[in-house]
Amino acid sequence: MNPQPLNPQNHYDPWICPNLGTYWQLAKVRGSDRVVLKSRQGEGQFTFSPMEGFVLQHFTGKLAIAQIQRRCQQQFGESVSPSFVWEVLQKLIELGILAAEDETAMDWICPDLTPYWTLSPLPDSDQILLKAIEGNLRVIFSAVEGYALNYFTGKHTVFEIQTRCEQQFPGEISADFIPDLIQKLIDLQILARDDSEQEVEPSDAEKTVGDRPKNSPGLKASVHWINHPDGYWILRNPEDFTFLQLSDSDKVIIDQLGRRSPSSIIEEFCITPQELKNLLRLLTTSAMLEGTTLPTPPRGKFNPMQLLYFRIPLFNPDPWLTRHIDGIRWIWTKPFAVILFLCLFASAVLGIRQREIIVYTGQQLMEANGPALIIPFALLSMLVVAFHELGHAFTLKNFGGVVPNMGLLLMMFMPAAYTNTTDSYCLPRFKRVLVVGAGLLVQFAIWAGALWFWNWTHAGSWLHTASYLLMVAALVTVAINFNPMAKFDGYYLAVALTGINNLRTRSFALYGNFLRGKPLREKASDILILAIYAPLSLAYIYFVFGFLFFRIADWSLTKIPMTALLILTLWLIYFFFPTKKS
Repeated sequence: MNPQPLNPQNHYDPWICPNLGTYWQLAKVRGSDRVVLKSRQGEGQFTFSPMEGFVLQHFTGKLAIAQIQRRCQQQFGESVSPSFVWEVLQKLIELGILAAEDETAMDWICPDLTPYWTLSPLPDSDQILLKAIEGNLRVIFSAVEGYALNYFTGKHTVFEIQTRCEQQFPGEISADFIPDLIQKLIDLQILARDDSEQEVEPSDAEKTVGDRPKNSPGLKASVHWINHPDGYWILRNPEDFTFLQLSDSDKVIIDQLGRRSPSSIIEEFCITPQELKNLLRLLTTSAMLEGTTLPTPPRGKFNPMQLLYFRIPLFNPDPWLTRHIDGIRWIWTKPFAVILFLCLFASAVLGIRQREIIVYTGQQLMEANGPALIIPFALLSMLVVAFHELGHAFTLKNFGGVVPNMGLLLMMFMPAAYTNTTDSYCLPRFKRVLVVGAGLLVQFAIWAGALWFWNWTHAGSWLHTASYLLMVAALVTVAINFNPMAKFDGYYLAVALTGINNLRTRSFALYGNFLRGKPLREKASDILILAIYAPLSLAYIYFVFGFLFFRIADWSLTKIPMTALLILTLWLIYFFFPTKKS
């Protein structure tokens, strides 16, 4: 591929530049203004100039060559050559980052039409109708063109589609059939060429600090971007403590808010007005934009299932954590980690050897004390959970995070505590795993200490009994917390280890899209995990909540049948027959 000047007659200007984010990651070089492009598979890295790095940020699979070229000219002025983007593409090919077989536009990937257009056959005809998902625009194509458009999914090159068409319709199409079809889509404004004219320079008023184009809100001054090592961006609002996980292309668009008008953003990035509207709505509900606040959650009607899980925030522990973290940072050092794991290993060996006497002691305590053990066991369990939450909080604070609140949690009618560790999503995966696993490590440490203390105290003493109950409380809470099917630490540990945020929601959405015939929209490496998790989670919910429902219904209908039916009837009337607001 030879670099060519970008001008309205250049046939290749509207071609979409490839997405490098799948296999490559950009990062700044320490102590330099240069950037490095690193392989996600660890196969190599390449250094680029700041201007080249600016271009590579826009290789997201959505922007055309002309669009990126114009962005460079706006950013760097006359220092950019007319064929700069082409030169960067040539460099990527020479370095082996991009492949070029015959150095023609036939290797370019055709754009994905499926998010905005649908194909359907016309009745009693061999023609194909291309319909806009939003709006009333409809265009009729021939059978051959319709066949080709089926492959405009953002995955096939011009050459691949051309070959498929030649095999399907031998002797009926020209050698430039797909390029001609793309030009037709551009002429019909189904695809945007967007290279016909230079963008108008912003006025002096628009360049003035604080003045923005009409109806174009900007981000709050405190909001900032975090380039996550897992290949996406996090937009963080430290004032309202909200976060958004966004793609490279979303970041490029959001960075233009407050600088350019919505119409120019839509035109520049080839997005629909509805897409920009949805993005603005997301930023508004997250209080990311100037003048916005977090919306008050709507108060729905009371549902008895809410009693199974709700939180009561109590206080902001971050100032207290900040005051004390420096004195205990030795806990997160490698020497302490080695000592801790050696102690836990020795405790595990001792516990396995004494498992029979431990079980026998528990049976004796139950026979001797019975229900009298419930209260001290519950109090010790709450103590274990309190230290467990402090483990989360201090570990996050050690890595520079913020803990905005702690409070009480009621789950399955069991009182517990919770810590808001949402800021851990900004950390690299290993540190995020440590934040989630810190609570479990604290519980194992408490169990180990209680086991040794139980061995050192005299049988029959209250210290002997208390240490045994503490040991059991630590093990029971670990077993509950380690369950990945419920939203305890086991679930969030699975999320951190796999890197699949919103694991449960996305796993059910995967099956929903599959059953409705919609695109799965998940990475191939994630699909297997999501496919396995959904049925296991569904089975867990069915058995646990089914058991609870059966027990409550059985007791109610046996002990208080009339009262239970009356309460159920009143609630059904209250829930399903709402009164209209005047």
